[in-house]
Amino acid sequence: MYQRYKDRAAFYVVYIGEAHASDAWQLPSNVRDKVVYASPTSLDERTDLAGICVTRLGIKVPSIVDGFDDATEKAYSGWPDRLYLVDREGRIAYKSKPGPFGFKPEELESALKGLL
Repeated sequence: MYQRYKDRAAFYVVYIGEAHASDAWQLPSNVRDKVVYASPTSLDERTDLAGICVTRLGIKVPSIVDGFDDATEKAYSGWPDRLYLVDREGRIAYKSKPGPFGFKPEELESALKGLL
């Protein structure tokens, strides 16, 4: 979707707080996949961890990091994952159910086509 519409819409992945930190809620799959990181204690650490995530997951969409105050996550209820479409006036035109199970890219694309 990003490749099809990137010339007509801005796309961003927003990295919020680490969901499966080793000192919080570590999943066995993270240990198996050697994705074991403690909760960042500074914005620099969060930014470094976001970079690792983007690289390991092969994310091609421009990525930004939520501030250490978690303002974006709080404003958009982004945990664990969400898909949003925000119109030119800053209004939410589409909000997915929590992901990854609530992700319906076809719904997001339909809403995007409606705006374009």
